[in-house]
Amino acid sequence: LQRLHSCMRCYAGAGCPRGTILSQGTSAAAAVAAAIYRCHAQVDPFAPENKVTYNDSPLDKIFMKLFTQKIADQLEPGTFHVPSNIQYEDFVQVSKEIFRGRSTQEQHALVRRVLLSLVPPGIPAACKALFRPTRWAAEVNAAVASWGFFWLVGDSELRSQGVEVAPGVLREQASVVHIKKCRYLEASGCVGLCVNMCKVPTQSFFTNDFGMPLTMNPNFEDLSCEMVFGQAPPPLEQDAVYTQSCFVPHCSLADRIEACPKTDSERAKVLVRAPRQQQVPAGPPAAVGAGSSSSSRSGSSRSGNSSS
Repeated sequence: LQRLHSCMRCYAGAGCPRGTILSQGTSAAAAVAAAIYRCHAQVDPFAPENKVTYNDSPLDKIFMKLFTQKIADQLEPGTFHVPSNIQYEDFVQVSKEIFRGRSTQEQHALVRRVLLSLVPPGIPAACKALFRPTRWAAEVNAAVASWGFFWLVGDSELRSQGVEVAPGVLREQASVVHIKKCRYLEASGCVGLCVNMCKVPTQSFFTNDFGMPLTMNPNFEDLSCEMVFGQAPPPLEQDAVYTQSCFVPHCSLADRIEACPKTDSERAKVLVRAPRQQQVPAGPPAAVGAGSSSSSRSGSSRSGNSSS
């Protein structure tokens, strides 16, 4: 029924959650057939049977409590009490508190202060001055991130691929951390939280404070992500995530706006979906592939568990 509801939304002009482009003259049967084709091509990452179960170790709990406490320290006194028996849901909840009453820039600045509080003073500046973003440095950072961020983002693996180390210059290096299914994105179910609590601040922290370029490419179709060390991130307005819509069908805003409003607080509060004027591309709609960063740029997300 959820698939059928989403498909009829396409025909109604609200925009296909799978990114299918349909002309106004398209028949209802064609609209439903095209959308069902794409919906069936992708497994719902939020479905209960696809939920990843984590058994956090005592060390994981230590990191979890440390991060949660550091965030709570940056909030107004009394905003959030860190429980002694910390759970991952507590970490997600305190991160949501950063959104309240703060602009996008203020959110990024707060997360940066949290990240800086986790390393000894002077270390980022020293690393930036002493270590250039060479292939070796990028691969070391990727290896450390793959091991150290397990409690935060879940299972990951190192990959070797062409990295754009300069405009138009690709270099093969094992500096890509492929996060198989981001624990934070699965738990929060919010595009805005992903972008403003994780992607943008982390990119800026490594690129500007440590001098190690980092681009993060979340995949909102299967909740995977790639951390590409050695590749400078684009401005947010030019990033594919800037126009990423909210998760459908659970987000109450997904039917009424084109892009997640939490991605940029300076953007218009309500972005009404314009009627689809483009023509149907030749041939049947292609299924959205999972497991690559490019798929997050081609379509909107279908499912989720948040009211982002």
